[in-house]
Amino acid sequence: MTTPSDPRPPAVEVGNLVANNAYSQALAPRGAINMQRIQALATRAASMVEQIRGRLLAPESRKISPTYSTAQIAALCGVDKAHVNYRVTKGDLPSGKLTPSGGKREYTLAEARVWAQVYRQDKMRPKGQRAICMAIANFKGGVSKTTSAMVLAQGLSLRGHRVLAIDIDPQGSLTTLHGVLPETEVTEDMTIASLCHGTSTDITPAIRSTYWDGIDLVAAASFLFSAEFALPARQMSDSSVRFWDVLNHGLEPVRDLYDVIIIDTPPSLSYVTINGLWAADGVVVPVPPSGLDFASSAQFWSLLADLGANLDQQDPEGAQKTFDFLHILLSRVDHTDAASPAVRQWIQATYGEFVLPVEIPKTSVTSNKAAEFATVYDIQKYDGSAKTYKRAADAYDRFVDLVEESVVEAWRARTTAA
Repeated sequence: MTTPSDPRPPAVEVGNLVANNAYSQALAPRGAINMQRIQALATRAASMVEQIRGRLLAPESRKISPTYSTAQIAALCGVDKAHVNYRVTKGDLPSGKLTPSGGKREYTLAEARVWAQVYRQDKMRPKGQRAICMAIANFKGGVSKTTSAMVLAQGLSLRGHRVLAIDIDPQGSLTTLHGVLPETEVTEDMTIASLCHGTSTDITPAIRSTYWDGIDLVAAASFLFSAEFALPARQMSDSSVRFWDVLNHGLEPVRDLYDVIIIDTPPSLSYVTINGLWAADGVVVPVPPSGLDFASSAQFWSLLADLGANLDQQDPEGAQKTFDFLHILLSRVDHTDAASPAVRQWIQATYGEFVLPVEIPKTSVTSNKAAEFATVYDIQKYDGSAKTYKRAADAYDRFVDLVEESVVEAWRARTTAA
């Protein structure tokens, strides 16, 4: 209880999480809101996020990937359970381990990926081909951009591909989904900051392994905002610097090491976003079927076209920026929203063949997992409606499959051209 001699508000318990409101006299609740009070707010927020993560990930200090049943291995490989059991007896593929009851087998993510690589060889990167890089972009936040990036990374990795996930959004949401706290665990050498500041031309030192086998991460944190000043400043001092091509150039040393590179961009047309787009071979744009999101997407294409034309003119070699694929993803589709069908028709009529033939539903599954810094692929066992879970999981699986088809087609086209 607050007393007259102690002006600080009491600690607040939120679901057993404690926010320690350590206000000094200078940070009293009344009066002008200065930078000290904002800093105190930032400290409280960072502390709360750390506590939340500790609760969600207990007893582990890090996220852990799920295990997979024989039925899931069979579905991943396109065979039946009997065939999986037969291959286990041959001993030439990972056999997993028996559950404590001894009646079933479970496989680690790393083991599942080995099975996928054997049975999905026609989808694997051809010898001599390089990674396909894609940017997940939209100038508006709240469209499931980061979730889409994470799901793609997880889904493609599970299907046997080696993935590099690059977070270039200073908010660090993709970094957080990997179980890493941007404000307390990310340093500049783990980000693209050195590329933007010109102290390095190779992204390799920034790459870190993650909890998810087959995904490596280049993280992001709030200090990445400085890149928005560093990139134009470099070009002003050196006209030979192509500010839009810094990330693309930095990726060159690792394009032979990965199958797919996924870039999560900021929700704005910034210098960093431009780098993400110009490093990409393909673009995925999540668009929820709402009027504001549709209008925002229209602005996205207009600005991108104007920018692209301008940068093409500046290229000293006369190169024209092209993409191997461009996909519009209907995300956060709420079938109870009366306006949704009309906006979906607008999107289909406008973007036509670029719209992926799948809709990501807005469900309690995706909302609950987002609150836990996770995605549908992190679920080991869902406690809610099996029907709701299947609807969300099937949609995301279809999304990953469609994007994988575009990746494979891009490899095929390059092989033919060579």
